Amino acid sequence: MLAISLHLLAAVIWVGGMFFAYMALRPAAGFLEPSMRLTLWSLTFKRFFPWVWASAITLFATGFWLIQLYGGMAAVGPHVHIMLLIAIIMILMFMHVFFAPTKRLARAVENQDWAAGAKDLNQIRLLISINLILGIIVTIVGSAGQYYL
Repeated sequence: MLAISLHLLAAVIWVGGMFFAYMALRPAAGFLEPSMRLTLWSLTFKRFFPWVWASAITLFATGFWLIQLYGGMAAVGPHVHIMLLIAIIMILMFMHVFFAPTKRLARAVENQDWAAGAKDLNQIRLLISINLILGIIVTIVGSAGQYYL
């Protein structure tokens, strides 16, 4: 079914991208000088975040499409309600990251204010780590929740 395929693809792009960034890119970039590391992250976010926007929109659209196909919110299991709640939290956290510390990081890199940029990157790192955990939880709930909840 098209809705499920698009839903899964969007989830893989978003959660997989966070996993890659946190578990592979972050440790690999650690040896770089602050100017290079902060520039790398700023450019990475600039390229990755449009994909997150597209994924978030796709997840909501296909999620509600699937809910309607299964008879509405009253007809779906508790795992769907949990997924929706976590999705809302994740999107709100992403929006904060996008509109606040990521914008400040880009300005800090542009102004070569490495101390300010490091502070912003640390805030982004913390919020992405929380979102990654939520993304893993929602993946488990979405794939196995119907059997356990």
